[in-house]
Amino acid sequence: MKKTIVSLFALTLASCGTTAVKSAGVNKLYEVLTQQITGGATIRFFEILSEPNEIKMLQNDESLKNKISANDVQNSNFVILNMGEKTTGGYAIGIENIVETDKNIIITVKETNPESGSMVTQSLTTPFCVVKINSKKEIVFK
Repeated sequence: MKKTIVSLFALTLASCGTTAVKSAGVNKLYEVLTQQITGGATIRFFEILSEPNEIKMLQNDESLKNKISANDVQNSNFVILNMGEKTTGGYAIGIENIVETDKNIIITVKETNPESGSMVTQSLTTPFCVVKINSKKEIVFK
């Protein structure tokens, strides 16, 4: 059981751990602000927050308020990825890849499901991930 929990934790961290960089090579294109297996919505959806009043909602969250600056509100977009309600543990959602083009930001979402027959927690989970995109370009999900 401990190995399963440790493996799930490592998988959760790894699924949002990749970082795409701008061609200049210095600035990160995105940053995962939080990724959790509970606390998301009960339905699957992806939401883009780009307006200051929308981003203020994130700043009201205790775990996120110190991760978003006033400068971020003006220069960044934020993405909330919700996987929906799942009947067991072992699920995760995150970023597989982000690519910046001349016109937009293309996000490839990675959804992880538990392997068939694996030992998982027997409780409802609602995996989600909040990502800061260091650009105001249009966002497209792939």
